[in-house]
Amino acid sequence: MASTGNIHVHTENRATWITLDRPPLNVLDISMMHALSGELRNVITASDFIVFQGAGPKGFSAGVEVRDHTPERVGEMLSTFHGVFRQLWRADCITIAAVHGYCFGGGCELATFCDFVIATESAQFAQPEVKLGCYPPVALVTFPSLIGMRAAMDLILTGRTVSAREAQQLGLVTRVAPDDGLATTVDALLGELRALSPAVLRMIRRELWRDAGLEFEKLLDRAEELYLNELMKMEDTTEGLRAFMEKRAPVWKGR
Repeated sequence: MASTGNIHVHTENRATWITLDRPPLNVLDISMMHALSGELRNVITASDFIVFQGAGPKGFSAGVEVRDHTPERVGEMLSTFHGVFRQLWRADCITIAAVHGYCFGGGCELATFCDFVIATESAQFAQPEVKLGCYPPVALVTFPSLIGMRAAMDLILTGRTVSAREAQQLGLVTRVAPDDGLATTVDALLGELRALSPAVLRMIRRELWRDAGLEFEKLLDRAEELYLNELMKMEDTTEGLRAFMEKRAPVWKGR
């Protein structure tokens, strides 16, 4: 197993496991994003499958570090985090998210961006950014294609939390596993996929996304520009982020 900071990587039998390990909730900060991007560069062309998982009992990831949303850091945070998604978008390998516990914010974006999402019964999914006066740029782009506009509006505009079963019904989760059967369920899926031609899997994956008509990188550029140049200049966004860090309810000004 190789490690870079809070990212651990293990490769075996054509599959690379990438573990997010920043206790207690595997919140992604800029340093962790750089490490994740670097590890992906090392393994993405040599792996047929990449499995993302979170370390510890509490969850996959509770999202992106709120302290990295300051004016001095937010540009680097967005470009680094979104660089991970651009790497995955251009990759040929099959990606799998093994989710337990909390899967919120940027963690939810990362998990649901994968080709397969295996979640335990007790896993919870949410894009709660709106409660901080923000929005999730990647989910803004991908959710309408994954689950339809009505469901995307519901989850992104309310920030509500959904169970693994509801996430499966919506189309965010592929399979639900018993709480003590996540590894077994992921291994079973890998067994199914390893029995198939990796070249054919790569071709089908590319065609599925192409036929879906999602211009991911173009749309992400737009969502990122809006985030930096308009959202981060709003008083309510500043208030929402400050209120979260001060552990109080925000006082919205409507501007």
